[in-house]
Amino acid sequence: GAHDPALIRPMTDADQAMLIAARQKLPVLLTTIAPESVEPARVAALARAGIIVSLGHSDTGYATASAFAAAGASMVTHLFNAMSQIGNREPGLVGAAIDIGTLSAGLIADGIHVDPATIKIALHAKQGPARIVLVTDAMATIGTDMTSFTLNGRTIYRRDGSLRLADGTLAGADLDMISAVRFIHRVVGVELSEALRMASLYPAQAIGQSHRLGRFANGTAADMVALSDDLDTKGVWIGGEKVFAAGSDTVR
Repeated sequence: GAHDPALIRPMTDADQAMLIAARQKLPVLLTTIAPESVEPARVAALARAGIIVSLGHSDTGYATASAFAAAGASMVTHLFNAMSQIGNREPGLVGAAIDIGTLSAGLIADGIHVDPATIKIALHAKQGPARIVLVTDAMATIGTDMTSFTLNGRTIYRRDGSLRLADGTLAGADLDMISAVRFIHRVVGVELSEALRMASLYPAQAIGQSHRLGRFANGTAADMVALSDDLDTKGVWIGGEKVFAAGSDTVR
């Protein structure tokens, strides 16, 4: 993707300590690591500290991914993208994400990052109880008319519904969550109720927050979205307070 290979390095004791200290100040902390650059013992330490460890941007094999899942990794970052693919003799990180029941997997459902048929196959094959969840991989363009921006010294261009480097390499998604829901429902054919769960309940479960997010029940956060029959966003409430209404120029 848009990551500069020159910046890749092993995780240090200082990195680990910084993440653990940050987690103590935050309700949720998720970090993506590549097994090539992090030892399983560090993953175990992060997981014990309550950090959600996701595997991604990696060419690791199935056996290594399995070992990292056993150490405490519980997610895989944007399934199929920037990772080792399924092969007949090496299942890769994709195979591990689909086969290992404790790994949730984020999925960019925009029709550019992953083919609809591939999405359908993965949904049929994924072992539970962890599930495939919708993610946007959105960047600075969402909600704006920007055509480009700079990320770590590299220019990212907005082109035909995607974000790319000058050489055409995918650098992120020009996607919001309701667009992902529409795509997974209308193009992939997922039932609407399941598509909505993939954008709400299942992500909350993946980060250990389903006791307060992703569902309606006494004691949960009153975070809600009202949708039209055409799946357009009509209103948004955070903590019971309306922060967005369709047709209004104000977002609080």
